[in-house]
Formats: sequence, C-alpha cells, structure tokens
Amino acid sequence: MLNYKSNKGGGPTVDFEKAILDGYASDGGLYVPEYLPKVTHSDLNKWKSLSYKALAFEVLSLFIDRSIVSAVELRLLLDECYDTFEIKEVIPFHQLETRDETYIMELFYGPTLSFKDVGMSFMVNLVNFFLKRKSEHLSVIVATTGDTGPAAAHFVAGKSNLDAWVLYPKGLITEAQERQMTTLPHANVHPVGVFNCPEGGDDLDVVISQLYADDAFKNKLKLSSVNSLNWGRIMMQTVHYFYGYLRIAKEVGAPVNMAVPSGGFGNLCAGGLARKMGLPIHYLVVANNQNACLNRIFTQGVFSKQPIHETVSSAIDILVPINFWRFLYFNVEGDTAKIKEWMETFERTGQAIFDAETMAEYRKGFLSKSISDEQTLKTIKNVFDEEYYLLDPHGAVAVAAADQLKAQLGGHPMICLATAHPAKFPETLERLLGADQMPRAAMHPSIEEAKVKCQKNYTCHYSHLHTALKETMNTHWDLHHPA
Repeated sequence: MLNYKSNKGGGPTVDFEKAILDGYASDGGLYVPEYLPKVTHSDLNKWKSLSYKALAFEVLSLFIDRSIVSAVELRLLLDECYDTFEIKEVIPFHQLETRDETYIMELFYGPTLSFKDVGMSFMVNLVNFFLKRKSEHLSVIVATTGDTGPAAAHFVAGKSNLDAWVLYPKGLITEAQERQMTTLPHANVHPVGVFNCPEGGDDLDVVISQLYADDAFKNKLKLSSVNSLNWGRIMMQTVHYFYGYLRIAKEVGAPVNMAVPSGGFGNLCAGGLARKMGLPIHYLVVANNQNACLNRIFTQGVFSKQPIHETVSSAIDILVPINFWRFLYFNVEGDTAKIKEWMETFERTGQAIFDAETMAEYRKGFLSKSISDEQTLKTIKNVFDEEYYLLDPHGAVAVAAADQLKAQLGGHPMICLATAHPAKFPETLERLLGADQMPRAAMHPSIEEAKVKCQKNYTCHYSHLHTALKETMNTHWDLHHPA
C-alpha cells in the first residue's frame, strides 16, 4: 500500500484517505507519497488512445489503494466529476496558426470556467465520498485569488457532508469571479470578502494557518482543505500533463515542452512530479507574472517574499509558492530535516536560500520567465489580431514566456496551458480590444446570468479577520451541529 507522510518529517505516516481528509499533515507540513510510482514507455503507449477519464483512472490508480477506493468506485467518481463539463473530451486543444507547433491546452470547460475545476471536481467529490461512508461532516476553508474559490464553492454547494468557507481579497479578483461564489444560494457555501489585504491572498493564507494551529477549533469544526495544499489536488492535476503529452507527442519518447502560468506552484508541482514519474516532457516553462516569486527561485535560488503587485493575471498574484516545498522534497531525496529547516528559516526571516547543489537538482527540466502586464496584454492583442483567437491573461503569460524562451526550448512542440476562460476578465479585455471588438469568446452564459442574481456573502476588514471569522464559523457550527 502507498502511504503518505509530511514533507517536514513530523507526525505519523497515514493512508490515502486520512491524507485527503486531513489536508495538512499534523506537523503543519504537506502530505507527500512515500515514493513516486514509475511510468514506463510501455505504459504510455498503452494509454495513448485513452479518453481523459480513462487515462485519469490509470494514473490515479497508481496512488490510490484498491482497499480504499475500489476500481468500480473510482470510475463512478470520475463519471460524476467530468460528465458535468461542457465538452465530452474534457480538455480540448487549439493549434495556433502563427507559431510553429504551438498548442493551447484549454483547461476551462468545467462549471466555473477554470482549470481549477479539473482538480477540484475530483477533490471535493472524493472528500464527500469518504465523509458519506464515515457519516462525518467537514468544514473546508479556502483562500482564493480568483479561480480556486469559485471552483471549491461550486463543487461543495448542496453537499450535506460539507461546508465551504471561501475567503477572497475584496477588490483584487474580478466581479465575474466574485459572483461565481456569492450568487450560489446553497446554505453550506460561505463566501467571505476581506478588505485591506496588503499582500492579497497570501494574507488570507496566514489567517487560515492560524486557525489550523488552534487544535480545539480545528477539531471542533473538523477543518480541512481542498485547495492545492491537499495532496488530492496535486495528484489529480498530474493527469492533464499525461493527457497533453499523449495527445501532442508524435510518438512516446518524443520531446514536448509545456508552458504553465504559475503562482503558487500547485499546477507546476503536478507537472514536475509527472515528469519524475517518467513522463518525457522536455522543458516545463515557469511562466510567472510580475510578482516573480517562482522566477527568483529558479534563477537565483532564493525563496523570498516581496511586496505584491496587482496584475491583470490576478489568479497568480501570489507571493509564497507553498507547493514548491512539496516538489522540493522529491529533489533532496526525501530529506525532511532540510525541508523543515528551509521552511522554518523562511517563516522566521522571510527568505530561504538554496545551496548550489539543491538548486541544480530542482532546476532540471525547468526554464523560467517573469512576464510584465505590458507583455501579457500585447500577447493577447497580437494573437487576437493575427488569428482571432482570444487568450485569457493567464494563458497569455504562458504564451509570452514560451515566445521569449523560444531559442532555449529546442524547436519541439509546445503546449501552453490556458487556465481560465477569457469571459472571466471582461474589464481587461474590453479596455484592450474596445467594446465594439469584443468577440463571442469574451462572453459566457453562466457569467452573464450571474450578473443579475442576488449576492450573499460575509465581509470583514483584514485586521479583524482572525477573531471575527472564528466567531462566525463557531456560531454557524453550533447552530447546525448542536451537541
């Protein structure tokens, strides 16, 4: 059986179900599998013609013991998750006309029009599956800078075994993203708009960590997480790397590059782990925006926290790429003492510096670029003018990074991940293209419908958030779960 442990080395080794339901490890670390399963070229050849759901079944089966989720149960879960997507194939590809062998992986055909749907749909349904089997209830708490929150809210909505508390920095996400949370009528979804977050979503993560550190509160409300801190999200996101490679590679073993808009490193962590499992990706491009937290790690070997910049690619306006710690574990031969020391140094000083040997190891197969708003908008405009294809700001960060690194990428096929539907960013696109030039791709029925619905949410000033949120969550729990 494949079990799971903290990347910081504390606490017990646990089975898959406990790792998923806990979210965080007991020592505050991130759960990692004891080893990464290996995938051979023979396996990849067998999988080459599989549908997304069938491929997901094969990849996830490497991580989930049959005694915990049977083959029948896993297939039913995957049907429940992905039969709600707009397109049967789940993830389509669009080939750009003006760039050699460049493909856009369109990850935005889920219910909230974001790549987060791909991982979150499985994550939430899996948690609910475990809870129903155990007749238990969980409170999940999530901070969002744009797309995680709507996806979490949507998939938790109406599930009797779950409550979702979704925190977002008020004014730092688009109205469309906010309304995807606040217009849900379900009593178990609780959006919380937080004013005056000087460091955006990272401020919210601090409060969530404080709530997790309060054992009495955590145990009473049965706190857990469905964001990318949870191993289930990372595991599920490995699948679209296998799927993309097998769809685009001319043959198994042929090099393919992938460019990924990146902030918290959750999506790229999954890509890096897929490659370590044996997927022959040539380069993974770390496409960072102006906040450049990952670009500093990959070019300077420095994990540091700098003042935040509000950008047009707001979902990756992140200062602390927490999932890098999870990926780093697999680059230091599972040396949990090193991981713990670096993490604690960062928490104490705001900076961790990696030695040359460690940096050389984690950089293998990665190239990195920081993209400005000007470059992002120019890429959207150029692609639209040249071939009438509309990128969202995050997909544009990936394309711009691939363009700038072209000489180093070796001329191999390039897959750029488009992680959100352009309809989620109407203000940015209208300013860029003009109201009279907005194409149909800049609109989506669900976004338009949400504009005329009533909204419900809590609001709070950041300076009071810890105390006020704790009181609100306690009150809700006592009303709905009397002793």
